[in-house]
Amino acid sequence: MINREMEEKYRQWTVCAETELKAELASIANDTKEIEDRFYRALSFGTAGMRGVMGAGSNRMNVHTVRQATRGLAAWLKKKQAKGSVAIAFDTRNQSARFALESALTLATEGIKAYLFTLPSPVPLLSYTVRELGCAAGIAVTASHNTKEYNGYKVYDRFGCQMVSEAAAEVADLVRRSSLFDPILSEKEARTAGLLIDLGEEMMEQFCRATMRQGHSLSSEAIADLKIVYTPIHGSGLRPVAFVLKERGFQVDIVAEQAVADGNFPTVKKPNPEEHEALAMGIRRAEETGADLVLGTDPDCDRVGIAVRDGETYHLFNGNQIGALLAQYVLTRRETELKDNAVILKSIVTNDLGAEAARSFGVTVKETLTGFKYIGEAMTAYEKSGEGNFIMGYEESYGFLVGGHARDKDGVVASLLISEMAAYYKEKGQTLRAVLHDLYKRFGFFLDDVDSVTCPGSDGQKRINRIMAALRGTNMLFNGQKVSLVDYKNGIGDLPKADVLKFIFDDGSWIAVRPSGTEPKLKIYYSVKDTNEDRAKSRLTACRQTITDFLNREVE
Repeated sequence: MINREMEEKYRQWTVCAETELKAELASIANDTKEIEDRFYRALSFGTAGMRGVMGAGSNRMNVHTVRQATRGLAAWLKKKQAKGSVAIAFDTRNQSARFALESALTLATEGIKAYLFTLPSPVPLLSYTVRELGCAAGIAVTASHNTKEYNGYKVYDRFGCQMVSEAAAEVADLVRRSSLFDPILSEKEARTAGLLIDLGEEMMEQFCRATMRQGHSLSSEAIADLKIVYTPIHGSGLRPVAFVLKERGFQVDIVAEQAVADGNFPTVKKPNPEEHEALAMGIRRAEETGADLVLGTDPDCDRVGIAVRDGETYHLFNGNQIGALLAQYVLTRRETELKDNAVILKSIVTNDLGAEAARSFGVTVKETLTGFKYIGEAMTAYEKSGEGNFIMGYEESYGFLVGGHARDKDGVVASLLISEMAAYYKEKGQTLRAVLHDLYKRFGFFLDDVDSVTCPGSDGQKRINRIMAALRGTNMLFNGQKVSLVDYKNGIGDLPKADVLKFIFDDGSWIAVRPSGTEPKLKIYYSVKDTNEDRAKSRLTACRQTITDFLNREVE
């Protein structure tokens, strides 16, 4: 039996919603569980935006929740007297183009000019465009690597950085106060008023040229000798990644089946380049052709995964490994140019292998909270103060940025530099796997993994809160070893407050636990450092078992 408040919300939507959404709601009229799930809350507008399953209801991504979010953003811009325009991009997901247009028309209704990309475009392109056009804000319609049922809405500030903390909270408050069902201008009315402007290939190529300026010199022989297989996994990376690699002279074999822009992602269960299955078609193609490197970007092309040939076998690298290799490579190539205040940024749940490599070059390493928005925020602060010369930022979740052309992770520049790096070391007779093992020999073997505890529905957040409270209230022992607990809830150093716990071992190994910022999940990160790979694997297994036993005992 649904309560009266949810029943009234359901009735209001059946009267006021768009025709296709009314039909969807009529189909669940007798399904109280489904009605409750769709209306027990409003889709959360958290830090930088919202993400959810598409469909009818207040707890779904649809034209009305998108319009409401955009009205809240417009109200915030007016409140801040932030005169100017908003750039809008979208990926290849189902409904992404529609939601982007609805956002633009909502802004036009509020008297704010929107620059709307006409084709699926990567998130880093949106970040670049906000800065390049001097926009007051940006919107990216994407749910990143989530399954086909999802879509999302990310908001960027005038620096091209995803909104953080205080500003996002202010926008979220205004979103809650905004209307779901007020009418908006038609596309014709918005264009006639000069409030809807198209963006296309010219801006895309400008962005690509900016990413290419982050490259380094290579011999023509090294470039010609590297064979690359690339898959955009049905996403927005196809045009920009293919453009920069081919302009650079690389041989690029694109996986044809996954080059089709398709929000159903028909060849994968989940378009996530972290997972072997998403790169499987690329690896099979590489095995057929003898390619050296497989690249795969997610639908909004802000992250990249790789597989590297070593003999007859292809090895997948995780985000920590790719980040460490990129740090070593970029700093090697720029060593003579480094200034005293050179800085690399990484998140608190990213391991320390890349940091150790960076410090060996005399580069300062700074940590940020999880989420590339915090790396972007630090970049902007350095730009304003001149106290740091940003070189690179990265996260364990396969997000990398080299250079200041964007303020978000960039799968385009990362694809370019990974390819360049593979060619550079191949010319020297080394595979990327060999280079990685050289780093292990110098700085210690690092073994990392991530677990997720999914907590869906109306009780999910309560369960996550119980788990975090239970972890804070115990003295954890891992295989008899004591650990130091670092709790970020009150802020650590100059970092903002965050619901994150980190259990740190004496040797620098650690376990971190935090609620996901985009999904109903608790994420558990493991980073084990040792001099021996087998011992590291054994320790990781023991740590994971300790956490599992605790969760089963305390909170099930």
